Amino acid sequence: MAAVPATLLTAIITIVAIVLYIIMGIRVGRMRGKHNVTAPATTGAPEFERAYRVQMNTLEQMPIFLPALWLATIYFKRFGIAPPVLGAIWVIGRVLYMEGYMSDPGKRGFGFTISTLSQLLLLILAAVGVVMAWMTI
Repeated sequence: MAAVPATLLTAIITIVAIVLYIIMGIRVGRMRGKHNVTAPATTGAPEFERAYRVQMNTLEQMPIFLPALWLATIYFKRFGIAPPVLGAIWVIGRVLYMEGYMSDPGKRGFGFTISTLSQLLLLILAAVGVVMAWMTI
């Protein structure tokens, strides 16, 4: 069996990250209904507020994560599938963040740390890859 190209794996991780974000949005909508928090309110029952913060924090991270993931995939080919693997770790970190935050806000740190570190590593790989590409021009 041939190796799966890193770009295909990155595309899959991108789709999974988007689906996860949609699930978070659905959860916020359900919490609005459950706790009668009508739009545009963003405060109410603690369970709603936690779901809302999970979604918003993930939204805040995605403009960093997605470009870093794709730039690392495109420009840092030296490590093959390392960028999509780091992308998968980011998604896992976001799931752990969501589950931890929903059960007890004090338990969000582990998932946050995993996703933040993987995002930082992706950014470093992207920057190194771009510099290496620039130097070959």
